[in-house]
Amino acid sequence: MESWKVLYNKISQKYPRGKKVIGVVLIILGFLALITPLTPGAWLIFVGLELLGIRIAIWDKIKSKFKL
Repeated sequence: MESWKVLYNKISQKYPRGKKVIGVVLIILGFLALITPLTPGAWLIFVGLELLGIRIAIWDKIKSKFKL
């Protein structure tokens, strides 16, 4: 059985618009989770941005701090 990463790469190469649609949907769901009470799903915003190719500006700093 293929790993999820290999499967994701195959699907994203075959359907590049699908990756963008999923990214936008995750951003919308994350925003809705952010403004509604008792839902800890605001992290979906960052997953959606990553799918769209937008990296967090401070990601390298965060990664270097935890990579002792």
